Amino acid sequence: MNDALRIVFAGTSEFAVPALRRLSRGSQRLIGVYTQPDRPAGRGRRLRPSPVKVAAQASKLPVYQPQSLGSRPAQAELAALAPHLMVVAAYGLMLPPEVLAIPPLGCLNIHASLLPRWRGAAPIQRAIIAGDSRTGISIMRMDAGLDTGAVLTQRDCAIAAGDTAGEVHDRLAALGAELIAATLPCWAAGTIEARAQDPARATYAAKLCKEEAIIDWRRPAAEIARRIRAFNPWPVAYTHHHVRTLRVWFGRALAAGPIAAGAGEVVALSDAGIDVATGEGLVRIEELQIPGRERQHAKQFLNGYALTPGDLLG
Repeated sequence: MNDALRIVFAGTSEFAVPALRRLSRGSQRLIGVYTQPDRPAGRGRRLRPSPVKVAAQASKLPVYQPQSLGSRPAQAELAALAPHLMVVAAYGLMLPPEVLAIPPLGCLNIHASLLPRWRGAAPIQRAIIAGDSRTGISIMRMDAGLDTGAVLTQRDCAIAAGDTAGEVHDRLAALGAELIAATLPCWAAGTIEARAQDPARATYAAKLCKEEAIIDWRRPAAEIARRIRAFNPWPVAYTHHHVRTLRVWFGRALAAGPIAAGAGEVVALSDAGIDVATGEGLVRIEELQIPGRERQHAKQFLNGYALTPGDLLG
């Protein structure tokens, strides 16, 4: 059946693009690509297509952009394509039970965690914040729950001490493309047995919001450094110096004994970075930005910005 496998792909963000490109080169047949409607973006608020739409059009694939899949016309349009299978990756829209029932081989989701850990919208960032040393990709058969479906295959990868969410995202996007391509022939042939998740081991990866990116210098340095990495490239951790907002793109925790400084106090400035006291230890800010200007290493930033030891951030 794999040679004639008819697949509909659903995705929106950059995470889904490697999988779309990989499947478009495979032996199966991509008969349509679903992605979210174009959204206003940039200063001019012009409509911008999703990364998946751009990639699909480059491959001359039919693109469908319903506002939702909850309406009968949208469901009828999908059913008329007669897909054997639907592959979903970072689509961002709910698939109601009526849609899940359309493809006889089901709807498979490429999820960026080792389920049941980190179900939900922000698995990469939550794994980094929690200090996880490993994450991975799960190919899951979707059901009516939030990332609760049975798992077909998994592949793990390390989270290094200095990894940002953007770096882990790119590795997992490539890994997801590899794993879905390897999984599909076996699933179509019936040689994979889906494994139910253990709900007792489940954790939830809540959606990110800009408000949680503000740095609380009372937290331990190790936690602050993880949060800075987790919020790179979005929403980007930030703090304040007087009335100025400083966006912190990268920082690391320093091993240090007792510090005679209050949380948020600038302790030292050097070519290596800006050392700031926390509730426990020091954080060295290495890359930062004033909104509207370019990101800079701390050495270049300090050449044009007045900051002195004893100043308070936050």
